[in-house]
Amino acid sequence: MTDRIFIGGGGAGYAEPQHLLLKYANRHGLIAGATGTGKTVTLQILAESFASQGVPVFLSDVKGDLSGLGASGRADFHLHDAFMGRAGTIGFTDYAYRAFPVTFWDLYGEIGHPVRTTISEMGPLLLSRLMELSEAQEGIMNIAFRVADEQGLALLDLKDLQSLLVWVGENRKTLSLRYGNVSTASIGAIQRRLLVLEGQGGDRLFGEPALELSDIMTHDEAGFGRINILAADKLMNSPRLYATFLLWLLSELFEILPEVGDPDKPKLVFFFDEAHLLFDDAPKALIDKVEQVARLIRSKGVGVYFITQNPADVPEDVLGQLGNRVQHALRAFTGKDRRELRQAAENYRENPDFDTEDAIREVGVGEAVTSMLERKGVPGVVQRTLIRPPSSQLGPIDPDARRAVMTGSPVAGKYDTAIDRESAFEILAARAEAAAREAEEAEQAEEAAESAAEREYQAGRRYSGNRVGRSSSSTPARRRSSRSDSVGTAFAKSFARQIGTQSGRAVVRGILGGLFRGR
Repeated sequence: MTDRIFIGGGGAGYAEPQHLLLKYANRHGLIAGATGTGKTVTLQILAESFASQGVPVFLSDVKGDLSGLGASGRADFHLHDAFMGRAGTIGFTDYAYRAFPVTFWDLYGEIGHPVRTTISEMGPLLLSRLMELSEAQEGIMNIAFRVADEQGLALLDLKDLQSLLVWVGENRKTLSLRYGNVSTASIGAIQRRLLVLEGQGGDRLFGEPALELSDIMTHDEAGFGRINILAADKLMNSPRLYATFLLWLLSELFEILPEVGDPDKPKLVFFFDEAHLLFDDAPKALIDKVEQVARLIRSKGVGVYFITQNPADVPEDVLGQLGNRVQHALRAFTGKDRRELRQAAENYRENPDFDTEDAIREVGVGEAVTSMLERKGVPGVVQRTLIRPPSSQLGPIDPDARRAVMTGSPVAGKYDTAIDRESAFEILAARAEAAAREAEEAEQAEEAAESAAEREYQAGRRYSGNRVGRSSSSTPARRRSSRSDSVGTAFAKSFARQIGTQSGRAVVRGILGGLFRGR
């Protein structure tokens, strides 16, 4: 049937076939369960099913296993008999092996196409969350972004933001009068955080060409939705960077996509694995933003599915937005475990045939309790379900096969080469060089004027024959500059003075990047 996707079914003592209605797939979902209970395989079969119905998918490959979506399952696989047996048990009569169209992405550009965004697109709120800034430091970030807008300074990569913060520090007195206190200590703390972020790979995340969202919402020649797989096994070493990037991507989809109301099927399904990383120690403002996105993005035709170990990892306001649920086994060894198990069971519509809490504790690997939205968006009664086997390869594909997929990708070559166009860093550097020349020319003019005045004075002494007293009014004193320094010129002068010394070069190179590299 084209209006639903098959999740699984049952045998003796289990439910009738369970389906997820495509009309309600944009009402979001949850895949939860302890480690090793089958969450990754459930994610895989959902991605396959959505792609088969022409729905593009974006997911993160946290363990490196999901690249197998790009290869067909095989009869010589050691679980082949088990898969075929499961398919027969649950009535999956059209089960067959096949590969799916995939696009590999990698923030580091190593095992996937590079994926980038710009500092401006990320914005001060998410950047502050990424760097764990205090409220005062976040305020300075907001000031920096406001100044960049007012002065037409494009913020594309880390060195743009670093140079702008130097600018803000040099002109903090003027800016404080307008925006509030700007302290050098806070700016220094932000700069240190930026250096840490750079070491975590942030220098590769920020820049151009930036990811075009249309490139993750494509189909192959047969009309299958393309599955976009973000390599996250290395990225998970920087969990805050991982969570912030995915949240940015969700926010961009929310901002850019048009309203579509209630489509017959989603325009995109987004899987957020290790979802607890998004909410750990998150400020209320960020949680409110996630809740807002989850609540409103469904009208843009986007379904968001959170994958985590325990439903308690997701804040209650967000959890309430997740209508389609697959709950794998939870362990209950401690009092806290039992409370969380009870809380998880309370989120389901009761089934009179069994106790939900017991079912969540007892289901085995590849089994789950499920509840899918029914007609009119009503939650279905909780059911014990045997999850269907995957059609694609279980486990990762080999590096040669991965390279072959990337070579044939529709975005091959589009993002491979970084572009460094004129932005805040180059503009501020140009201003500094211009100010340096201006200051040098002004000094030369002053020295020439002093020399001329001195020659005139000496000539007057020779012709008068008298000792001429040099009063303060007749002495060619150095003229005080009459120029009224603008905020931009003041920074440029100071920046130029740094450039003029070897130590200045070292400082600027450390703060602003490679401006003097190779000189």
